[in-house]
Amino acid sequence: MNLETTIGTVVSKAVETLYGLNIELNQIQLQKTKREFEGNLTVVIFPFVKAARKSPEQTGQEIGAFLQQHNPVISAFNVIKGFLNLSISKHYWLETLNEIHANTDFGKTRVTDDSELMMIEYSSPNTNKPLHLGHIRNNLLGFSISEIQKANGWKVVKTNIVNDRGIHICKSMLAWKLFGNSETPESTGMKGDHLVGKYYVTFDKYFKAEIAALMAEGSSEEEAKKKAPLILQAQAMLLAWENNDPEVRQLWEMMNGWVYAGFEKTYKELGVDFDKIYYESETYLEGKSEVERGEANKAFYRREDGSVWADLTGDGLDEKLLLRSDGTSVYMTQDIGTAKLRYNDYPINKMVYVVGNEQNYHFQVLSILLDKLGFEWGKSLVHFSYGMVELPEGKMKSREGTVVDADDLMEEMIETARETSQDLGKLDNCTPQEIETIVRMVGLGSLKYFILKVDPRKNMTFNPKESIDFNGNTGPFIQYTHARIKSVLRKATEQGIDYSKLANTKITISEKESYLVQLLTEFPAVIRLAGEEFSPALIANYIYDLVKEYNQFYHDFTILKEEDFDIKQFRLVLSESAASIIKTGMALLGIDVPERM
Repeated sequence: MNLETTIGTVVSKAVETLYGLNIELNQIQLQKTKREFEGNLTVVIFPFVKAARKSPEQTGQEIGAFLQQHNPVISAFNVIKGFLNLSISKHYWLETLNEIHANTDFGKTRVTDDSELMMIEYSSPNTNKPLHLGHIRNNLLGFSISEIQKANGWKVVKTNIVNDRGIHICKSMLAWKLFGNSETPESTGMKGDHLVGKYYVTFDKYFKAEIAALMAEGSSEEEAKKKAPLILQAQAMLLAWENNDPEVRQLWEMMNGWVYAGFEKTYKELGVDFDKIYYESETYLEGKSEVERGEANKAFYRREDGSVWADLTGDGLDEKLLLRSDGTSVYMTQDIGTAKLRYNDYPINKMVYVVGNEQNYHFQVLSILLDKLGFEWGKSLVHFSYGMVELPEGKMKSREGTVVDADDLMEEMIETARETSQDLGKLDNCTPQEIETIVRMVGLGSLKYFILKVDPRKNMTFNPKESIDFNGNTGPFIQYTHARIKSVLRKATEQGIDYSKLANTKITISEKESYLVQLLTEFPAVIRLAGEEFSPALIANYIYDLVKEYNQFYHDFTILKEEDFDIKQFRLVLSESAASIIKTGMALLGIDVPERM
């Protein structure tokens, strides 16, 4: 039983004994005491005042006295208006610290054979361009949410749907065929995904020139976009692909192969992975089949031009295209097929799509369509909708080649970490091999932490310069603190000090030290809430608060030079427990922490 439950149970008994009021535990409002007041936990008294028929202050005094008499954990109390502040005994915090220190998986819930399965989809790249900054936020959120849900006891399948077919893919293919002069990743020295992305930009350049020429001849912009030769050729190529034209298929397989090799390197550098990858080229036919079944069952209808639509006006939406007039598929078709295949492949209890908020409508429609097709899990799908990420210069556009490639950004972050660390003297005592390991950890940790510390539902601006700072709410600040603690522990080991556990739990510790232990005890609740809200930011900001509090403790108290052995041992156990939670919390964000800096 945790502390909150223990206190809540005694409060419930107090209210019943004193005032004859029966209340459930979830009706009791318990919160952490504000730092400006004495105490650790605060009970909100106002809900009991009516039954007590006394002032909030008198009611608080009576309940406080009852709690202190009936629970030895409570060492003192005070009442501020309608708030009862409870001080928890130092002995309790010391016993609890021993328990935390002994539990290497503190905060996590064990996954068992009976655990429910959550499938989490993230990344979802197109094979016409390399991954960019927007993909980085998606991948980091998806991976971190997966790790957090595992820590909450879920079985997790991390999945990716690769959008490897469609008109946008044909645009890159066509541009390479017309303007590529047979160049390859080997002949150019470019990563395959970057080479293919180059031709996506090339297509747009020539397509815009054709539009301008047609408009100069008198066509409207809308007409010009429809009859420009390049778009007509791209549409013909898509139709040829769907009809299994061998030449088009061979070109498609070659260029997609280049992209997959490039993606694999990027994912590895970013530190994300997947348990199962689906490909739109393998799922869209299943989707087409389901759309045709829906048409036969009158759930969907076909227009005179041959296109198939869903009428969602009864659901407060509009009409949605499911198959084009030439029979080719749209994204929605593919998502229907992928969803069906996934539920065939796995016993999914919860399906989560990590996709940006510009796709809110798409997933609202997908859920309704799956329900109309008779899939009982249709309406239980979860779209984790996150905000967009921009640079200080503004939005990025793939077609215009103004995106920040993920590979370039990661390389820049690592080099900036190298320069910053060297300037601050953080690497002076490290070997060349250690330097390479550390600057990679710091560079990528800066990037990941800066993105994940923000409420994922909010739009954000990523500023590379701000992210690499050894002070403030940043990855390097947390990483350096972890390295500092490990340095202290190494020196303690060299001095032969045993800090495997507290030998004496009856020592006197300061309010600051007990507050730091209390902060450690909150880790399981933070993991639980982060899982419920799908928010890595809760983990990130908790770890920052812990690190900030530990640094204040480190500044105010001696550790290795403390003359009282029991106090020294306590501070070492406290330090090691803090380091363990920092490492665990950062791992839930996909961030490594160095042993030395």
